[in-house]
Formats: sequence, C-alpha cells, structure tokens
Amino acid sequence: MKKMKNYIGQFHPIVWVLLIGTVLTRGSAFMTLPFLSIYLSRNMDLSPIIIGLTVGMSPLMGTVGGFIGGHLSDRFGRKPIMLTALFTLAFVYYGFTIANGQGWFILLNAINGLCSSFFEPTSQALMADLTDKKKRMKVYSLRYTAINIGASVGPLLGAYLANSSAKLSFAITGSTYLLYGIVLYILMKKLVISKDETNKKVVSLIDAFSIIKLDKALRYLIIGSILINIGYVQMDSNLPQVLEGTLENGVAVFSVLLTINAVMVVFLQLPISHLAGRFSLLQAMAAGSVFTAAGLIGFSFINGWVIAILAMILLTIGEILIFPSNSMMMDELAPEHMRGTYFGAGQFRKIGNFLGPIMGGYLLSHFQGQIMFWVIAILSLGSIIFFIAGNRMYLSNRVNRTEKTV
Repeated sequence: MKKMKNYIGQFHPIVWVLLIGTVLTRGSAFMTLPFLSIYLSRNMDLSPIIIGLTVGMSPLMGTVGGFIGGHLSDRFGRKPIMLTALFTLAFVYYGFTIANGQGWFILLNAINGLCSSFFEPTSQALMADLTDKKKRMKVYSLRYTAINIGASVGPLLGAYLANSSAKLSFAITGSTYLLYGIVLYILMKKLVISKDETNKKVVSLIDAFSIIKLDKALRYLIIGSILINIGYVQMDSNLPQVLEGTLENGVAVFSVLLTINAVMVVFLQLPISHLAGRFSLLQAMAAGSVFTAAGLIGFSFINGWVIAILAMILLTIGEILIFPSNSMMMDELAPEHMRGTYFGAGQFRKIGNFLGPIMGGYLLSHFQGQIMFWVIAILSLGSIIFFIAGNRMYLSNRVNRTEKTV
C-alpha cells in the first residue's frame, strides 16, 4: 500500500488525470475515427475521393495546428487552450451524430484535427511543467502506454458499434471528452499550477516561427522523425495490402499483428524505457531506427505467420524506443518559456504520416512489396544521420550557453 502511495505521489494529480484521460479519450477516438469511412460509405451517398478527403482532413489540419496550439499555450497559458480544445472536441463528436451532409463532416473532422493538435502538445508541455526533470522520461513513457491502451481497446468496441449503432459511438466519445474537460476544469481551479501561472517570457507567433527556423537541432530532430514516421505508417497503410496479396489469410494475420503491437507496447513500454534510460537519448533513438528498419525488412520476407510476427516484434521495439525518447529530446531542446511551441513544432513529424502511404503506395504499384519495404527501410535508417546531427548541434548550443553565463 505504501509503495502504491509513493508511486502515485511522485507525479502531480493533474498529470494522473491527464494520463487517465488519455486512455479514455484515445479509446473513444479509436472507437469512432477508424470506422468513420465505413459510416460515411454506408450512410451517405459519397464517392471514395470525398470520403478520403473527409477522413484526411483531421491529420492534415493537425500537422499545422500543433505548432499554433503549442505556441498559444505558451502565450496564454495551458489551461484555456486545453479546456477550449476538449469542450470543442465534445461538440465535434456530438455534431457527427446529427450531421447530414458531406460539408458538415468535412468541417467537423477538420475542427477535430485542429483541436486534437492544440490539445496534444499543450498537455505534453503541462506534464513537463508539473514533473521534475528526472522523472519526465517516465511520464512520457506512461503517456505512450496510455495511448496504446486506448488504441487496443477502442477498435474492438468500435467494430461492434459500427454494426449496431455508429451514432452511439459518436455520442459516447463526445460525452467522454465533455466529462474529461469538466474534471480537468475543476482540478485546475482547485490546484495551483505555479509554473503555468507565471509564464516568464512571451514571444509572438512570428518570433516563434523565426526561432524554430534558427534552431537547427530542432529542425534535424523533426526531419529524422518524419523519416521514421514514413516507415512506421507502412504498418497501417501498405502492409495490409501486401499481406492480402501474399498470404491466403492476410486479413487475419494483419489483425493479429495489430494486437501484438498494442499488447507489446502496453506491457513492454516501461521495462524497455527503463533499460534505455541507461543510455543516452541519441543511442535510444538510433537503436529505435535500426529496429524499425529491421522490422520493415522483415515484412519484405513474409511467407507465413512466423516471419510476420518476428517482423512486428522488431518494429514495435523500435516504436517503444523512439517515440518517448523523441518527446524527451523535444523537452531537452525547448527553452522553459517555449516548451509548448517546441512540442507543437514536433507535430510536423506527421508530415511523414501523410507522405508515407503515398511513397509506399507508389513503390508498391510500380515495383513490388519487397522493393517497397527495402527502400522505406533505408529511408528510416537515414533518420540516424539527422538524429546525430541534431544531437551535436544541441550539445554545441548548450556549451555556448554555458560559456556565456560563465
């Protein structure tokens, strides 16, 4: 009992609310958004292009919105940005239940992407604000575990509701966001968040853009992350097509692989992150790049269950090593008064989520699955070059700052 108390006590109560809220909201979102295209095709007379545009609006808006939302949280405080985003997201999902035209779905999903991208970097920045620097890596690992718990449970409920009452799933998700916002509002009102209340130095959005432009270390980190995302997104975009064309039971194999991925992240995130803590962030991220590339190459040799599972295990280890380390590296780079802006800038890595399916699809259609995975694996390995360059630039900047203060 005492150990549990000490474990809970190591983090601010709001950090725990954010982690629990992440499980619930991500689970709810994964219960609805993956099935949005199915809902639209069944209930609306829309072409595949319009459905693709509707679904794609969310990540498209999220790519740019993260930077703006993160900056606004630095300028006006975490609280108003987070609460506004949560209550607007509740409105969006309630809106899905009554929307009856393609324009409404496009607009609502665009707002969904924008608000989600406002909330994500701001919540990460708030977690960092409220957590001792030595414990932040653990917080980022817990957050990533929370995301994957939601991702592993949500689709199962979504698959059931998609066949019974899709509108109910939208209403449940809207209610989850609404409840999350109310609880967070009450807690933030009761508990003093000193670091958030005393924002030291404020910069304009134009200044923020110029600072990001001048920070080469950040730029290298984002480019490296884009390359990793190009590789990782193949799991959702082109791997299912390859499996369906290669194996007789490709769909069944793919569903099992997704389950293995989610379960591994939930149970191995903390142990692997603890082990990676013995090494530098650069070493952890470089190792993650190697595992990701190895997983992709493994997919190119799939001829049955065994190789498919081994490849997914390698890819998942890479995922576990890279994504929390990436958040920690972003935290290291960010000046105190621009933490939200930097976490927001990290959302530009989602460019890889946009480019990956297109590049992989082109290679798959003009060559074959094996060539596609090899080329994408080499691109993923290329991230190491940018991670090393970014790390060197960061260390150089830190030495220069130290010399100036001395």
